[in-house]
Amino acid sequence: MRVVIAEDNVLLSTGLELLLGRYDCQVAAVVDNAADFLTAVRDHQPDVTIVDVRLPPSFRDEGIRAALRARREHPGLPILVLSQYVEQQYAAELLATTGGGIGYLLKDRVSRVEEFVDALHRVAAGGTAMDAEVIAQLVQRAGDPIATLTAREREVLALMAQGHDNTTIGHRLHITDNAVHKHIGNIFAKLGLAITDSGHRRVLAVLTHLNAAGTSP
Repeated sequence: MRVVIAEDNVLLSTGLELLLGRYDCQVAAVVDNAADFLTAVRDHQPDVTIVDVRLPPSFRDEGIRAALRARREHPGLPILVLSQYVEQQYAAELLATTGGGIGYLLKDRVSRVEEFVDALHRVAAGGTAMDAEVIAQLVQRAGDPIATLTAREREVLALMAQGHDNTTIGHRLHITDNAVHKHIGNIFAKLGLAITDSGHRRVLAVLTHLNAAGTSP
């Protein structure tokens, strides 16, 4: 699996490169700015990319804007955003793009190496890997459509958005598969979404709906 990393923190980028090498990943390029990231993606055509939200020169949103541009130039490019910050507007735009894997993890909340590597592989395979805090902020931002969901349904929705299947959701919430299925059915019904899809596309459909609601006037 070929990876391109965009991270300006030298210690972190070096650590990621060494870490991924131990898990049979080939780091094709490590860059510290948005322009070089776009060039590296064009040159190396990676299987997945890791991008920080804030890159030089202003350290505001260069990284995630570059990720959005890369998705436009290379439809379906898998992108895992790894940052200290939740940029809600850009996260919503990134999630609304179609095709390919999407992930958004917070650096301070990655507690296990194996979980991070698993998330990276999931994104590379076209799935999703979303930190619960990212989802919580997007859900809060969505406003009214979420108000109809129960507390349990919100928990299920958050776990769906992280890319977990029904069995894993049941284990985490200590409920049966039938209960998970019922909650998901209620979520789709309340949000007006057809229960016709599965996997990451189902998750993206939910998130796109929420993001659109959150950005409407």
